[in-house]
Amino acid sequence: MSTDNKKLSKKEIKEDTLVTAYYKFIGYFSENQKPLLIAAGVFVVLVAAIFLYKSHQSANNELANVELSRVMNVYDAGVYPEAISGRRGTNVIGLQKIVDEYGSTKNGEIAKVYLANSYFMLGKFDLALKYYKDYSGSNDTFEATALAGQASCYEALNDNEKAADLYKKAASVSESNVLNPDYLLKAGIDYMQLGKKSDAKELFEKIKKDYSTSASFREVDRYLSQLL
Repeated sequence: MSTDNKKLSKKEIKEDTLVTAYYKFIGYFSENQKPLLIAAGVFVVLVAAIFLYKSHQSANNELANVELSRVMNVYDAGVYPEAISGRRGTNVIGLQKIVDEYGSTKNGEIAKVYLANSYFMLGKFDLALKYYKDYSGSNDTFEATALAGQASCYEALNDNEKAADLYKKAASVSESNVLNPDYLLKAGIDYMQLGKKSDAKELFEKIKKDYSTSASFREVDRYLSQLL
């Protein structure tokens, strides 16, 4: 019996398909070799650039951490001009330089908040507001602090409505922040001064309900009585 017309087995069909696909790929690669090699080269360069950028950021973050640790004693002592600009004759370079050089790193972002606090304590509210707004780190505590810092600046600039909204926003960043009742109390006081009694009452009652062990809880009845 002739075998010329015998049916191909499933295995043979599969192998034939693979061979066909292989030669199609070889043909495609031969025709498009140059653009494919260029694309591969671009990809390699991109991966290398990302790796180098991350390595550079990591190194800068470590440097920012060292510089930040050096200036914190000056900051904690309340010597804000030197905390900002550095201490002559020492290796303390100051918060402003840390932010200028390492502001895009994790520790550089933290330095922005301390720099803003320093400007606020010196009554330089516009500069403080600038750096509070510039914070874009991922730490919930510092995010809330930056928002509350903005609120404090707007209070100092007599814009209680913005201040109240920002205090309220600060209290919503993280449920575990121990300063939330303080933020809510400050927001309520600002609303009260604006004549927004219902908004103020809502926040004061939230403090009574959710933060019964806080210092703000012990103050809130005094403000609620003013809303009657």
